[in-house]
Amino acid sequence: MTQRNPFNPALADGIRRFGFRKWYERELLSSHAHMALALLASVALIASFEAFKGGSWGEKLIDTAFVLVCAAIALWALRRYLYLLMHAEEMANQANCDKCQAYGLLLVPEDSRAQAHRLVPVCCKRCGFRWDMEDG
Repeated sequence: MTQRNPFNPALADGIRRFGFRKWYERELLSSHAHMALALLASVALIASFEAFKGGSWGEKLIDTAFVLVCAAIALWALRRYLYLLMHAEEMANQANCDKCQAYGLLLVPEDSRAQAHRLVPVCCKRCGFRWDMEDG
């Protein structure tokens, strides 16, 4: 499994440490920080194109490098923003208890560590109903 960002813990770890609602909030804040980075990189990309107008061949080569770097950062940040946003929304759609209709009142049972990585067993804090959330 790939190493995750410490600011974005996996779903099971995030529910254990912070609770579902705080995990969801942190996931959304992180995604929006990536959106801001994509916006800043896009502005830097436009500024790099503006600087491309004049200058010698060496300066144009440096400007080309700045354009490529800014474009790569903008694309990476946009991809990460969309992934984090969609992941948070996908998990939020599964956070309703079918029995008592409580939203986001989740616990990860301690006896459930042997499950598959994609399925996160959770139970409702209010009524104790258990189900699996698919962490895709």
